[in-house]
Amino acid sequence: MAKFAEVAKTDELKSGTTKMVTAAGREILLTRIGEKYYATDNRCPHMKGDLSQGKLTGTVITCPRHGSQFDISNGQMIRWLKGGLVSKLAGALKRPSSLTVYAVKVEDGRVLVEV
Repeated sequence: MAKFAEVAKTDELKSGTTKMVTAAGREILLTRIGEKYYATDNRCPHMKGDLSQGKLTGTVITCPRHGSQFDISNGQMIRWLKGGLVSKLAGALKRPSSLTVYAVKVEDGRVLVEV
């Protein structure tokens, strides 16, 4: 049965930033855009790149390892790998996939994620 776990205080993240948090043994990417918070897997499904180290542009996070892009608002894969021969070979080994998205709620200055 899923339950909500506190992962941060609202003042820990500024708008347009990300943070890796842990809940129920899972690495979760927590992102704040404006007053809205998003939570997804922190690891890229391709080769487990640390998405908290990636570049955030709007709601799109770019994996720092191979350039795959995901929309953090829904987990949808935007681009699988950046391109080039190495990326083509690596991409052939693993099928494109989306990120898991976790429900988020804010209560009394606390950010909670459903895990």
